[in-house]
Amino acid sequence: MSKLLVVDDEESICWGLARLGESLGHEVVAAASAEQAFDEVERRAPDVIVLDVRLPGMDGLKAIERFQHSLGSVPIIVITAYGDLATAVEAVRRGAFDYIAKPFDLQKVKDALVRALVSDRDELPAAVVPTQVEGMVGRSAAMQEAYKQIALAASSDASVLLGGESGTGKELAARAIHRYSRRAGGPFVAVSVAALNPSLAESELFGHARGAFTGAEEDRVGLLVQANGGTLFLDEVAEIPLPTQVKLLRALEHNEVVPVGSNQLVKSDFRVISATHQNLRQRTEQGQFRHDLLFRLGAFQIELPPLGERPDDIEDLANYFISLLSSDGTTRPVRLAAQTLAELRRRRWYGNVRELRNAIEHALILARGRTIMPEHLPPSMSLAPLMDATSRTNDQVTTAIRRWAERNLDDSALAGRVYEQLLEVIEPPLLEIALKRNRGQCATAARTLGIHRTTLRKKLVQYGVSDESSSDQI
Repeated sequence: MSKLLVVDDEESICWGLARLGESLGHEVVAAASAEQAFDEVERRAPDVIVLDVRLPGMDGLKAIERFQHSLGSVPIIVITAYGDLATAVEAVRRGAFDYIAKPFDLQKVKDALVRALVSDRDELPAAVVPTQVEGMVGRSAAMQEAYKQIALAASSDASVLLGGESGTGKELAARAIHRYSRRAGGPFVAVSVAALNPSLAESELFGHARGAFTGAEEDRVGLLVQANGGTLFLDEVAEIPLPTQVKLLRALEHNEVVPVGSNQLVKSDFRVISATHQNLRQRTEQGQFRHDLLFRLGAFQIELPPLGERPDDIEDLANYFISLLSSDGTTRPVRLAAQTLAELRRRRWYGNVRELRNAIEHALILARGRTIMPEHLPPSMSLAPLMDATSRTNDQVTTAIRRWAERNLDDSALAGRVYEQLLEVIEPPLLEIALKRNRGQCATAARTLGIHRTTLRKKLVQYGVSDESSSDQI
């Protein structure tokens, strides 16, 4: 029997984790402060610690070092409802085994406990921790998960592939990974592959020798060599021409660059972070992207959440942009009217955080230092093309259901259960997609669907859909 020490000043958290630990066959002891936990450690060393960040007295991050001093490499799972990027990185830097944002599913904690109790992992290497990274704003569960992934990526030197819709902040995430990594003192070289002339992409990336082609009047150092000792960020990596992909793969595997028109190898020690809003696996299946390069670039993958999945961050983001974009620091602070904030929350941000920033900049010009009102915001993005497409899609779905009904209403084998049969056709894919888009979190998926989570759980059991997501949330 292993001993689990839960350190949290919320009784409901301690109770829920105690029930979980006991169901796994472990002894569970709870402490409401780090100081109480230290006393408990003296009586008997725990095998794993679940530690909240915000505690009365000593905070959880400071307590990690004291636990490690007393217990050695005991796995410590950090939990917090107030995490930001700096908190996530600091937890990883101090050697936390895992970092979980509240509210969380018990299944996620269970998985972490199982891994912690069988793990013989070494400590993660230390990371450089700055005070902040410009633009990484938000405390929602989706962003805290992103912070955790960024922190873990920063502690490694592996290639990182950033995914997410346009405007979600992929370059900001890349800069954060670089700034928190051991390469922070080296250059951060960013290039948008989509902006490169396809015929000159290889020369831009690898450099060229004098006389390599018409107009090459002198040697040119490529971006891969400019990134020596630091990080190369390849934005819109899906746009790399196929011939260049072969050469890039070799450069990544051997840290060697061959400039265009030269036979001389140039060594370059760089870490690559790439980003795309496209489906690289789909492009690979279509023969537009090499599968071996995909594997090499995607050693560690992070998906950044769209703004629509983090509405609770809109106020913080808006205020951040107001502070960032206000040109006259001597005037009284500009604020958002309550109805303006409501309008910001109501809108569909198809351009994500980038679109929100542009809206705030537009509003600041019109407000001229006064309170920002709804009329100061730019018109919402035109949805006419989207609505036309949606209307066509709805018509197609309606037509398909009509045809299905015509075929099955006269089927004697379905007499009395036609409606039930239709739900069995429609509901499973809807539930699967809702769970996938909400990262397997049952409670969040239920809110998205507009049903009670108990109803969702029953349907998941009924249809045998993703039972991993039906865990309780505390």
